[in-house]
Amino acid sequence: MKVGFIGLGIMGRPMAAHLIDAGHTLYVHDIKPAPDELLAKGAIDCGSGREVARSADVIITMVPDTPHVGAALFGETGIAEGLSPGKIVVDMSSISPIETKDYAKRINDLGCVYLDAPVSGGEVGARNASLTIMVGGPQAAFDMVKPLFEAMGRNITLVGGNGDGQTTKVANQIIVALTIEAVGEALLFASKAGADPAKVRQALMGGFASSRILEVHGERMVTRSFDPGFRIELHQKDLNLALNGARALGVSLPNTATCQELFNACAAQGGKAWDHSAMVRALELMANHEIGQDAAPAV
Repeated sequence: MKVGFIGLGIMGRPMAAHLIDAGHTLYVHDIKPAPDELLAKGAIDCGSGREVARSADVIITMVPDTPHVGAALFGETGIAEGLSPGKIVVDMSSISPIETKDYAKRINDLGCVYLDAPVSGGEVGARNASLTIMVGGPQAAFDMVKPLFEAMGRNITLVGGNGDGQTTKVANQIIVALTIEAVGEALLFASKAGADPAKVRQALMGGFASSRILEVHGERMVTRSFDPGFRIELHQKDLNLALNGARALGVSLPNTATCQELFNACAAQGGKAWDHSAMVRALELMANHEIGQDAAPAV
C-alpha cells in the first residue's frame, strides 16, 4: 500500500520502520527532520500533512495528545487539505474518545473513512512489532488496514464504532496505572519489612499475583531503572481522559484519581519524564524508604 505516517517519535519511528520492512511505500512527516534510518530504508519525506495525504491511500497519525491530532488533521497544510474521497485516516495516538468522534465525522464528511486505533505495549512493543491495537470504526476499513496493523502488532481487535478504540485505551491505562500502584505498594511493603524485594518479586511471578507489570515494572522498581519507556506525563494525560470522561458519565473512579495524584507528586519532584513505573517513588517518599534499602523488620 501507499501509506502516510505522521509523528516519528519514540513510538512512531519503529512503527513506521516495520511498515517499510513489510514492503509498503511510506510517506512521512514530522515537526522534526525525518530520521535518517527511515530515509535510508526508502521513506519519502514530505513537507506537510497535506502532501502526505495527497500521496498516500492510508494516512496514519501517531502524536502525543488530542490537540496534536486536531492540528495534524485540520491545521493549515494539514491532512484534511490533501484528502480525496475513498482514503482512510487512522489515528494511532491515545486521545479523547469524545474528540475522536468529532474528528471521525469531519473526515467522513470529506468522503473518507476514519479509524481510531490506539496502541498498548510501549516502546518495547513498538520496536518488537508486538503492540496491542484497539480499533474503532467500520469493519470494511478495518479489513483493508489490518495488514498494516499486523506489521506493527499482534493482538489486534475491532472493538466497535469510532471512539470505541480510544475508550478501550483509556480503560487499559486505568488498569495499568492501578497495577503499577499495587506492585509498588507490595514491593515497598516487602522491602520495608526486611525481605529482599528481588526475591519477593521472583516468588510472586509464580503465583496468582503474576502480571506483565510485575515482571517488567517490578524489575524496574528493584533495579531503579526509570528511563522511559512510557513517560509519566503521558500517563497523566491518559488518566485525565479517564477522569474527565468519568465526570461526564457520572461515574466515580476513586483509585484512578489516587494514581493520578501519585503521578502528580512525581511530576512535582521533576519526574514528568520518568518512566511511569516510577510512580513507586511517590510511595517511597511517604514511607521514607526506597525499595532495596536495608530495613530491619518491625518488632
